[in-house]
Amino acid sequence: LTWLFDLDNTLHPASSRVFPYINQQMTAFIMAELGMDEAEAHRLRQHYWQRYGATLHGLQRHHAVAPKHFLTRTHPLSALLPLLEKPAGVGQLLRCLPGRKVIFSNGPKHYVEAVTKKLGLHPHLLARFGVECLRLRPKPKQEAYLTVLHRLGVRAVDCVMVEDTVENLRPAKQMGMTTVWLHKQPRRPPYIDYRVTALPQLARLSLRIAKQTTIVV
Repeated sequence: LTWLFDLDNTLHPASSRVFPYINQQMTAFIMAELGMDEAEAHRLRQHYWQRYGATLHGLQRHHAVAPKHFLTRTHPLSALLPLLEKPAGVGQLLRCLPGRKVIFSNGPKHYVEAVTKKLGLHPHLLARFGVECLRLRPKPKQEAYLTVLHRLGVRAVDCVMVEDTVENLRPAKQMGMTTVWLHKQPRRPPYIDYRVTALPQLARLSLRIAKQTTIVV
């Protein structure tokens, strides 16, 4: 059994401090690189995120922006790491879950590595995939999922994917993964197998998943 965890807003809360800062940096990058005012840059950032699943993809496709330049400028570790909030018990939860644990994130590799290290999660993780590892094809593009499966040498049916972004779970389910949505929304789409409102609920859920599969853990 292989658990594929998103990082931001899944293994740590990012909405209140981390995401606003990254969004601000992306807008500032677009302003500087494309000569736009703040309102124009903000609209373009949101447009590319909604259309492609990642602002970077739109900037690459339409403006020939170099990925490394963008990712380094918009994810400065010296500013981001102090903003992290470490939820209690995440390391213990990962240690207790049966099977292998992997980070599958749209964030840049240097950010994924630094955040998981800061949160003390490295000892519990088999691998950590940032967007560069996905050939710059972020979730929910199917290529991202295929790349992770190929790199790990596992089948989709042997994986459980845990995400806060519901649309990222649709391709996972289509490929045969067990899907877990971390969200407080009471209703869930048909491609969601399980919904949890808090990460610690995975401990009990993992026993249920193991019983309902033929996977050896």
